[in-house]
Amino acid sequence: MAGNPSPEYNESQIQVLEGLEAVRRRPGMYIGSTSIKGLHHLVYEIVDNSIDEALAGVCDRIDVTLYRDGRVGVRDNGRGVPIGIHPKVGIPTLEVVLTMLHAGGKFGGGGYKVSGGLHGVGLSVVNALSSELTAYSRFGGAGYVQHYEQGKPLDAVTQIEKTDGTGFEVIFRPDAEIFDEVGFMFDTIATRLRDQAFLNAGLLLTLYEEDTGRQVRYHYSGGVRSFVEYLNLNKEVVHPHPIAFGGEKDGVMVEAAIQYNDSYVETLLTFANTIRTLEGGTHEAGLKAALTRVCNDYARRLGLLKETDTNLSGEDVREGLTVVLSVKLPEPQFEGQTKTKLGNSEVRGITDSIVADGLSTFFEENPSVAKRILEKSIQAFRAREAARKARELTRRKNVLESSSLPGKLTDCSSRDPSESELYLVEGDSAGGSAKQGRNREFQAILPLRGKILNVERARMDRILGNEEIRAMITAIGTGIGDEFDLDKARYHRVVIMTDADVDGSHIRTLLLTFFYRHMAPLIEAGYVYIAQPPLYLVKKGKQERYLYDDQSLERILNEWGRGTNINIQRYKGLGEMNADQLWDTTMDPETRTLLRVELEDAAQADWIFTVLMGEKVESRRDFIQEHAHLVRNLDTVG
Repeated sequence: MAGNPSPEYNESQIQVLEGLEAVRRRPGMYIGSTSIKGLHHLVYEIVDNSIDEALAGVCDRIDVTLYRDGRVGVRDNGRGVPIGIHPKVGIPTLEVVLTMLHAGGKFGGGGYKVSGGLHGVGLSVVNALSSELTAYSRFGGAGYVQHYEQGKPLDAVTQIEKTDGTGFEVIFRPDAEIFDEVGFMFDTIATRLRDQAFLNAGLLLTLYEEDTGRQVRYHYSGGVRSFVEYLNLNKEVVHPHPIAFGGEKDGVMVEAAIQYNDSYVETLLTFANTIRTLEGGTHEAGLKAALTRVCNDYARRLGLLKETDTNLSGEDVREGLTVVLSVKLPEPQFEGQTKTKLGNSEVRGITDSIVADGLSTFFEENPSVAKRILEKSIQAFRAREAARKARELTRRKNVLESSSLPGKLTDCSSRDPSESELYLVEGDSAGGSAKQGRNREFQAILPLRGKILNVERARMDRILGNEEIRAMITAIGTGIGDEFDLDKARYHRVVIMTDADVDGSHIRTLLLTFFYRHMAPLIEAGYVYIAQPPLYLVKKGKQERYLYDDQSLERILNEWGRGTNINIQRYKGLGEMNADQLWDTTMDPETRTLLRVELEDAAQADWIFTVLMGEKVESRRDFIQEHAHLVRNLDTVG
């Protein structure tokens, strides 16, 4: 796949739209934030440029290295970057793409047919935000190098070798003046590379960490089919192999794979030019329409649906369905709050047609599998009817109406959701302390009794029948599932506050499972948080410290000495804390620590929730055994 540059790929195809300015002053505009998330985005920008070479069919290997000294390197065996003088700018083209924003081979249509690095800002932005960067280009029979500091070249483009190979390599050190922290996380990058390997069949991606010697290699010949198999690894599947189909029409390539499992939730991952489309879009709408139509047509042909029966809904035919959909197109248009919704209108019809043809053919050739799938969908339809009746019943009782909030909710006086917080508190005792210690203006308290229902193993009728879940739905105000409306959220902070022990961790996991499966947009909007209550109160004379883990306790004991005049109180639960202590440590915005729950990787989240909360005990045991060595204090894990 990798090879020498094609004749039509040269300096003239690198178009310059504007110079590199203000990136260091306002980095958030280009990479989202200067947090750990923004830091990793630097790596993704460089990898995405190499992925573009793979999409063009001229690269089959990308290697990422985390160096011991904090630098990171990305190397590919694509075409390399041209080094000749750019016809419009008058400087070497390698320097153009490293110093000028929106300079790249993806704007004119000549360099790339489809592109994942949509904005062409990757190299220059990474360069601007690095304290040092070295770029190597193997192009036209030779290897060249250039060095940079904070986006400015330190030397000219210099030839260092003769070579028949081609490719591009960037080694950079993120600038500690820009980022909150500059340490890369191996697992975070590995997950991103794994997903890209799934989406680009035949592409080899490797990651090596010099300090630890850890190394992973990802290479999947099955593409999206392999992705679905991975997602369903710990689930009981309805049919043994994913149904995969694909095609191309009017320059749009569509790949999809689906497989049903015995769960009650759908897992739908969609991508456009290998970029995750969190908000869906026209390709997702086309797939859903085709799936619903084909399933209804075939159910009637088999006599599973009678003439008098209503059609199965999209929700029915997607229950227990795992889908990966990937489209690649020349000019993607993105919409939505986070620009992750595909807007190309023509893609809907193309996706609909390709998916419908592929699924219809499979059903014709595999009638027994088709029947099992449709019988599951009909069971889902019956359960949905039961859930609808449960909803109507709860509405008649005014349980789901915001005009009738749950009796155990102690609401705040503010009616501005942007400043209001809801604390979900474990137990009545802790709820009492939280009510007394809170700021009544903007903090609401909802105590939860016992462990809520594990929604990973329950259909909607059972979920709506659970009193604690109904109380949460009512208090939050958004509704759930297909009725979810983020604009109706009564609080923009929903804080899970449980004990710092094993039971608290379990309750926290149950709540997170509920939010992930049925209120995922609440997490994606950044509204879900986890409180961090202290584990210890340590006193010595007039000195006192709240401590949150055993390591902190060990440090303070070493600092203070281990005499008998030190008093250590270990909090077994929130209920043991006085109202003023709970406020000072866990609820006061000036002093508290809240962890925001994020879904950086939906596939990994789905896998973990399935393992921890699903039916397969063996998978859960294996997961615990594999990660046990990472646990320092079991009571504070979660």
